[in-house]
Amino acid sequence: MIDRTHTKQRGRILVSGASIAGPTVAYWLDRFGFDVTVIEQAGAVRGGGYPIDVRGPAVEVAKRMGILSGLRSAHIDAKRITFLLSNGSVAGTIRPEEITGGVESHDIELPRGDLTELLYGLTRNSSVRYVFNESITSVDDDGKGVTATFRSGASERYDVVIGTDGLHSNTRRLLFGPEEPFSNYLGYCYNGFTMPNFLALSHESLTYTTPGRYAVLSAVRNSPVLHAFLIFASEEIPFSRHQDPVSQRRLVAERFEGIGWEVPRLVTAMEQADDLYFDVVSQIHLERWSKGRVVLVGDSAFAPSFLSGQGSSLAIVGAYILAGELAAWDNPAQAFAAYEKLMRPYALANQNLAADGGDFLLPLTQKAIDVRNRALSNLGSSRTKEMPGETSRGVHCSLRLPEYSGALENR
Repeated sequence: MIDRTHTKQRGRILVSGASIAGPTVAYWLDRFGFDVTVIEQAGAVRGGGYPIDVRGPAVEVAKRMGILSGLRSAHIDAKRITFLLSNGSVAGTIRPEEITGGVESHDIELPRGDLTELLYGLTRNSSVRYVFNESITSVDDDGKGVTATFRSGASERYDVVIGTDGLHSNTRRLLFGPEEPFSNYLGYCYNGFTMPNFLALSHESLTYTTPGRYAVLSAVRNSPVLHAFLIFASEEIPFSRHQDPVSQRRLVAERFEGIGWEVPRLVTAMEQADDLYFDVVSQIHLERWSKGRVVLVGDSAFAPSFLSGQGSSLAIVGAYILAGELAAWDNPAQAFAAYEKLMRPYALANQNLAADGGDFLLPLTQKAIDVRNRALSNLGSSRTKEMPGETSRGVHCSLRLPEYSGALENR
């Protein structure tokens, strides 16, 4: 338990991003006595009903925040993931935790929007201020504080600025420059959208695989809506040639032309979807997560990609540790160093999970697909030895979560 009893002066903190890490760090900073403002470029807290996971120490953070019962109530209780052969027949079925490694009964899978709403709800009526439709255009750090200038034209001075604005972080760009040197592209592009539940799926997902192309359908409980994903392998990032939505839709349709099963129906739904999200599967690797009085947390600092299954959990844990260290140390430099020392090994270990997840979920060749399908068809007493979740279980829980009772007592 960390119980540093020296006195420190609380200050003004700006948090950029109101997804998962943002409201989490705002909640703890507010509890520790800081003056917190959260800005978000969107008009509201972003939702989305697709499933995400909260595991390991992130569950304990939720418990300390008093929202664990809410997370458990939102648990979607997914029953199975079914993998299909090229003709649409079943190659095998597994439980979700056999991929994710989330074998503990307290690990939670819930709609992303339910998590963001729970986190936002903790701070919505507190002294934390939220400003939507706003973003940072520049930061001027003079060593004693940071002057942030906003899209609206206003400027404010803060003791610390925290970037929680995701994979394509604007705060990181202002701090370290363009994204490309820090982005580790994993070789896939994905497209997410919703469509009617035409297969009457319930508490389950279907995955259809051909070499380098993957169609996924996920049903949250008995929802009439499916969360669909069309994922394809690409050696090069195609954004430079396909930046506008029309071109992106055309590219996806071309990549999935001639694929069987229900893929043509998914392509049609993708072309008509009003909630299409197109992006690359990538990670963020930075030599340091801070510069001066500006610091990053969550995907902006250490995005692990969805192949790890740990993005949300890392965001929650990282936000908790960053807030605690800011409350426990006398100056930001000390706090940022302590935060990185605790969090970096855990973040890197979880980023490494993406390799196993990609080999199993997104095999690139027919030979790799056949190997996976044989493993699925031979499930039995040795099933956990065949699944990637075996190696990830220890990683998910490998961090001993610190406590910051001293910081609370001395606020």
